[in-house]
Amino acid sequence: MKVTARARSRDDRAGDPLDGLVNLFDLGIVLSVAFLLAALSSLNLTEELTSKDTTTSRTAPANTVVAEKNQRVKEIQLKPGQRVVGRGEPVGTLYRLSDGRTVIVREK
Repeated sequence: MKVTARARSRDDRAGDPLDGLVNLFDLGIVLSVAFLLAALSSLNLTEELTSKDTTTSRTAPANTVVAEKNQRVKEIQLKPGQRVVGRGEPVGTLYRLSDGRTVIVREK
């Protein structure tokens, strides 16, 4: 079969075969963002990301009690033989009031 001059003057209608890779790249970006959002939602971080409240209770280590001003904290009674183990540092002075409440005064 012979290619004529008229056939050479026509544009190729098939386009560039690499154009499809651009669409695959876009699809990959969309899928990666979707997987990231799915992973974050499975960790229940939506409240952390959308909340405007920036109290220290969100950044405090695990098993830490954070009380706001004028908030009451109750004492936990340990069972016989149960121990509390850990390391720490002094946070202030502990006072027992005449009505039985205890107050921690933090040093500045």
